[in-house]
Amino acid sequence: MKGFEWLALVLVVVGAVNWGLVGIAQFDLVAALFGGQAAPLARIVYSLVGVAGVALLAIRLRSPVMAHSH
Repeated sequence: MKGFEWLALVLVVVGAVNWGLVGIAQFDLVAALFGGQAAPLARIVYSLVGVAGVALLAIRLRSPVMAHSH
């Protein structure tokens, strides 16, 4: 996996954990860490997570599907 893919994967995991916390505990970790949902740094993190998700989707759609061998 290339550096960009690792970064994108980390950002997507951050987003997944954040959404999990929102769903389970009604706690937005990104907002708590960066000064609220409307704070510029929080909005940057939210945007990067979104871009990372779309980028990973594009990367995976372009990659050939690997067949499982038994």
